[in-house]
Amino acid sequence: MKRKIKDFFGEYAALLRAVPAPAAALFVLAVFLMNLLANKSLDVRVDWLALDCGIIVSWVAFLCMDVLTKHFGPKAATLFSLFATVVNLFACLIMFAAKLIPGVWGAFYDFGEQPVVNEALDSTVGGTWYVLAGSTVAFIVSAVINNFANWGIGKIFSKNPDGFVAYACRSYLSTAVAQLADNLVFALLVSHFFFGWTMLQCFTCAATGMVAELLCEAVFSPIGYRICVRWKRTGVGESYFALINGKKEVKEV
Repeated sequence: MKRKIKDFFGEYAALLRAVPAPAAALFVLAVFLMNLLANKSLDVRVDWLALDCGIIVSWVAFLCMDVLTKHFGPKAATLFSLFATVVNLFACLIMFAAKLIPGVWGAFYDFGEQPVVNEALDSTVGGTWYVLAGSTVAFIVSAVINNFANWGIGKIFSKNPDGFVAYACRSYLSTAVAQLADNLVFALLVSHFFFGWTMLQCFTCAATGMVAELLCEAVFSPIGYRICVRWKRTGVGESYFALINGKKEVKEV
């Protein structure tokens, strides 16, 4: 058991070293921002439609997961998604600590030193437990769905698995399903019970949010494809692949 745990963390550490720093930073930042921005609802002035500002950046996280899944595989992409989740929780802990520190925000003076402004900013920055819990659960569920659906769809394209058509199909389809799950889980766990959204609003939010985020990813998917091509050409993650392939050979023997 100890050996298995040691091997697992050794593989995990190798994966974290293998993922290029810009991609890792962008992924973690997107996860953090989408959870923070989920605190704000969009005023769309339509009774049956409700959206939150998390849709602005959530597509970036899914684009990163698609790239990681294509290059490293669904298991590695999911493990890195969990790492991003842990970093997000740590950042939220820091922000909660900042909330507890006595002091005032700059906006406190801009609005005539109204205490309610400072309290509102403390509440937003410090986070709300149910928003953080709901967004964390929703992201983990959607990450698993996205990564393994992406991988499964990719198996269909056996003739040209590295072509753009294969990349686009696996990315668009997996993102659509996963984004719908992400939005719906968060809406049902948080928005319905704590924000007073109706069930119709929850489902329309999930569907329309999925469409909006999918369109964003469709626009930027060529960039994700080029990154995958470049990573493969330059041998990104060779040490990680050597490690996991070596373990497979040992098991087979």
